[in-house]
Formats: sequence, structure tokens, C-alpha cells
Amino acid sequence: MTQAIRRWWRVSVVLAIVLVSAQVVSAQSGWTKYEGLGTVIGADGLPHSATCSGFPGTDPTFSFWATRGTAKNLVVFFEGGGACWDNLTCTFPIWPGLPPAVPQFFVPAISPAASPASYDGVFKLDNPANPVKDWSFVYIPYCTGDLHIGSGTKQYFNVGHPVLPLPPAFTIEHRGFDNFMVVLDWIQRNVEAPKNILVTGSSAGGYGASANFPWIQEAYPNAHVFVIADASQGVTTSAFDTGDPGRNSWNPALAPWVYGSDPSLLPGSDLLRLAAEAYPHAKVSQFTTVFDGVQIGFYGVMKQYYPPGGPCPDVAIDWNQQMLEALGDYDTEVDNFRFYLAEGTYHTIMRSPLFYTEASATIPYSQWVAAMLRNRGGTGGSGGGAWRDAACPACLISPPCN
Repeated sequence: MTQAIRRWWRVSVVLAIVLVSAQVVSAQSGWTKYEGLGTVIGADGLPHSATCSGFPGTDPTFSFWATRGTAKNLVVFFEGGGACWDNLTCTFPIWPGLPPAVPQFFVPAISPAASPASYDGVFKLDNPANPVKDWSFVYIPYCTGDLHIGSGTKQYFNVGHPVLPLPPAFTIEHRGFDNFMVVLDWIQRNVEAPKNILVTGSSAGGYGASANFPWIQEAYPNAHVFVIADASQGVTTSAFDTGDPGRNSWNPALAPWVYGSDPSLLPGSDLLRLAAEAYPHAKVSQFTTVFDGVQIGFYGVMKQYYPPGGPCPDVAIDWNQQMLEALGDYDTEVDNFRFYLAEGTYHTIMRSPLFYTEASATIPYSQWVAAMLRNRGGTGGSGGGAWRDAACPACLISPPCN
């Protein structure tokens, strides 16, 4: 262990001991759960307090997990779990035991049984093929329905849930960005200058990683930052992007030096693009399957209730066409961007055993991620070894519209 790593570990342990009596809730397999951190002054200079959605009948307590690795590197992971933005989507949370016919749009609270120690993919720290097996981790749960970018409180009206006994009106705390600010404050107090930082997340968490990595890069300006947006392609409709109800139901809090002072008109597909362009030395990427069923499902809701969307009436093909067009634009215009496009319809890979077995795009996905993390070059990302786009055969050709 080098002197620098010893110093980093020693400072982190001392700070953890100082905080342990107030914040440590439990520990599992090397992971420590934290909650009750109180109000902080965030990186944006404003006060932030952590909370879940407060959906009726749920516990609003927010918590997060962390574990220490031996390398002077850090993974920040944003959890996924759907989204809600209007009376319909916010009336129907993801809830255990509901009949299959009942819609479910978002996770309203953190399950007491949840722990990243039980996840696969990059969380399988004993797998020798894991390229971040010796890194430290911070795991940010998701319970606010706002892609980790919201900073507002919104009232919604019950449209008629067939199972849950909801009141006629209820309030949702869309405070995903506030939660992130609280966690980032903890990271800065407890993690001394990582050399490499992987910012990633799945589904809604992929959007959180895309939008929030600029704050992490600013917190650690000398770190090599890598971004993987897993199953979060930004295929939306303009009415959703600009609407309230819509994305603006959340009062999105986005880095103003990247997105400007008024991001209310920002297209969903530009969320990652603008951040990647603002940090040309970061390595930025997306993973998706060619017909991701969950992304298609959410796009279908947007297309039905926030039209018009794309011209193809077949929602799956429409989504596929727009996804491929966005990948092509990113690939041509954003030098530090790469993608991995896999076969199939499944949703997310970073917490899945598929992280190690997916190889439909000519290279195993875990090896592709390892190549990304070895890459150090400039804007074009050519230093430190090859890191290229990867796509399954024929997957870059969209089927004709039906």
C-alpha cells in the first residue's frame, strides 16, 4: 500500500469514526448504511435535506450505502426505479403484491431489506472479472420519482388506485437532487481525492449519473471521471420535456454552467450530451439493448399522453429509430462518447449477472468497461488503450415502420 493510499484510508477511517455514532444504521458484508445526516449546504450553496417521496403509507426516511476499497478510486452509483410526474403516474407506485394488471411507475420509498451487498454486476466484489472490485463505492438509493434531479414539492390527485387506499390528494417530495447534495457533502468529507471516479446508474439512475456527474467532477477536479448511463437513452417527447405536468413537475436542479439558468426546454437526449461536451476529458458512455422493453414502455406513456413523439405509430420501432439516431449524433459530434448496443429487450446491466455474460456486441461487456477505465487520452479518448463503440450485428439498422 503506497503512502498516498495509506493517508487517504487513514483520513477516511478517522472521519468515519467521528460520524459513526450519529449516522451508521447497519453494516452488511463490508457495506455501511447511513441516514440522518441532517441539513447541509450543498455544492450549489443552498441548504438541502434528504427525504424520500412521502407517498401515503410509506417511510420518508432517506439512507445510502458505502464501502471502502483498497484502491484510491471511487464508484458513485445512482439507483433506478421508474418516475412519476402527473396524477396518473404518481397514483401508481411500484408496490409489493399488486396484481399484474395494476400499473406501476415509480419506487416511493427505500425497502428496509435492500442492500447493495446482495447485488450482482459491479457489486460482485469477489468476481475477478470485475474491473472495479477493489474500488470504494457510494450507493445512492432512489425514492423520489424524479431521475435524481428534482428539488420541489408537488401535489397530485388520486385518479383511482384499485388497491391502495389513497386520499383524494397527496403530496410527493421530488427531492432526488437534494438527496444527491447531501450524499455529495458526505463524500467530500469522507473521501480524499480519488484518482479515478466512475459515475454510473441504471434506468432512472442513468439519468442521475448523466445530469449530476458535473457536480462530482467539480468536487474532484483532478480525478479521471468516467460515466456510464445504463438503459437511459433520453428518448422522450418535447411535451414531456417542457411540460408541467411533465419533467418540470420536479423543479429540476441542473448544473447551470452546463445546462444554463433555465433548463426547462432541454430535450431529454441532450442531458448527457451537454455534460459530456462540458467535460471533454471525461469518458462518457451509454449502454442499452436494441429494444429495451422498459424504456419503450415509458416512452409509450409519454407518446400517448404527451404527444406527438416520433412519426412511426409503432412505439417500439419509433423508440428504436430515435435511440439509434441519438447514438449516431452523439458518436459523430461528441468525441469523448462511446456506446455499447446489445441484443434483446432486457433493461439494465450494471447490477446484473449479465454484466459478465453479455457479449452480443463482439466484446464482453465487462471487458468493454475495463477498456474504458484504462483509457486516459484527451478529448478523443485514444490514450491508455482501445475503447471503441460496440454493437450487435445488424443492430445499428432500424426495422421499417409498421
